[in-house]
Amino acid sequence: MSALLADFFRHNAWANQHLLDACAGLTEQQLDATAPGTYGSIRDTLVHLIGAEKRYLAALNGVELERPLGGAIDLPGFAALREQSRRSGDDLIEVARRTPPSRNVRGVRGGEPFAIPAAVFLMQAIDHATEHRTHIRTILTTLGIEPPDLDAWTFMEQTPAAPPSSPGATPGVADSGAPHTYSAATTR
Repeated sequence: MSALLADFFRHNAWANQHLLDACAGLTEQQLDATAPGTYGSIRDTLVHLIGAEKRYLAALNGVELERPLGGAIDLPGFAALREQSRRSGDDLIEVARRTPPSRNVRGVRGGEPFAIPAAVFLMQAIDHATEHRTHIRTILTTLGIEPPDLDAWTFMEQTPAAPPSSPGATPGVADSGAPHTYSAATTR
């Protein structure tokens, strides 16, 4: 679709990894914590989040998963979950770069065939991940744990060497070539 869309998925992958980093040191009791209005426990939400990304990728690539990740299963360990997240993040970036805007994803769900624009799967992947990262950040806050900043400003500040979305573009520099002035602290 575009390099710009790929930038959204670069942020998504970065945010997932940083959230996993923040949760890696939690106790079993903290991993089992939940809060009203969230998907479930931190543990279940992490597994669900990464599993969903794998399912979106499978649909976008026209393949079936051998063993879908998701549901109420044990956390496979943070190293394994980080690796699965890294792979799905990299793959979503690549799919976002190469998928033509006119492409439809075809499949069967609930016994019924469907044809849905690939853009819908990509939008859903971003929306879904953002929603569930927010759930986990909410639970961390209720536990008295400062959640990680996962917004785009922090992403830009922490990934200055990330490739720009278009030739000649530089993070923090407007299209005119003039520096863009902003204060991340005041715009969050």
